[in-house]
Amino acid sequence: MGSSFSTSTEISTRAPTAASTAVPANPPAKSAVPASPAPDPELKTCWSCRVLSGSALFGAGTYVYLVARRPLKQGIPPGPGTVLQMVVGISIACWGVVVLVDPKGKSHPVI
Repeated sequence: MGSSFSTSTEISTRAPTAASTAVPANPPAKSAVPASPAPDPELKTCWSCRVLSGSALFGAGTYVYLVARRPLKQGIPPGPGTVLQMVVGISIACWGVVVLVDPKGKSHPVI
């Protein structure tokens, strides 16, 4: 029913010494996980990879959008889930277009 208080309530009146505020002699060890290697430039310039993945994303987004629109064509009013599904489908299709078009030219090597 009661609580127990097990820590000491004494307050130290000593002033901190230089030894207590000094930097520890052993700094913390570096991370055991090595840093990731530099990205392979071959993957950035792989045209067939971009066409395949961009087309797949565009097709998947189009499919998701059209499946969400099917009830609307039948006259059923859209609910929040249908609108969300349409937004997700459009987003996936736009991602596929960005992969295909590469607007910033990141896939082309700098010469």
